[in-house]
Order: sequence, then structure tokens, then C-alpha cells
Amino acid sequence: MTNAAVLDKVYSCLADETRRGILMRLTKRNYTLGELAEPYEMSLPAISKHIKILESAHLISRSVQGRRHIIALNTAPLQSAEQFMAELQRFWTDNLNNLEIFLKEKEAH
Repeated sequence: MTNAAVLDKVYSCLADETRRGILMRLTKRNYTLGELAEPYEMSLPAISKHIKILESAHLISRSVQGRRHIIALNTAPLQSAEQFMAELQRFWTDNLNNLEIFLKEKEAH
């Protein structure tokens, strides 16, 4: 998968409040599918759809232990998104610094 495709999937996942909530919960520990569904007022099949979307973006992994599906966070795709945002931040920081220098020089004249 290209880096652009990874970013598209990651940001698509992050655009949804439920999926962001699931990811935030997984920063604390691994959960079963049922545990992840508990705080949401939606059916288990609806939560499963969110889990499948997160899996397709490789943001989570699922392992099966007997009848239990254990969900774990995978941060690697988030690092690509973080690098993208860091590049944008550098761009804006550089431009704002250049603007500040320009304004100071203009003020000095």
C-alpha cells in the first residue's frame, strides 16, 4: 500500500468519532470485541463494522483466543499520519517565521 493510501485510510478512520474512541481506549490495553462495544449504544454487528474498517487501515490487529476476539492497537500507520502533519507544521512555522522577519525589517525601515 502506498503512503498516500495509508494516509487516506488513517484519516478516514480518524474522521469518525466512534473509531477515534475505540483507538483511544486501545491505548490503555487490549480489549475483547464485546468490551469495546460496551460504552456504545449500538449493536455488536455495528461495532464489528467499525473494527473491520480499523483493521483495513491496519490501525488494529485481532487475535482469536478460543471464542474471544482480542483487539490490539497498531500505531505504525499513525506514525505516517504524524509525519505528514509534522511536515505541514514545519511549512507553516517556516512561513510564519519568514513573515515575522519581513514585518520586523519593514518596521525597521
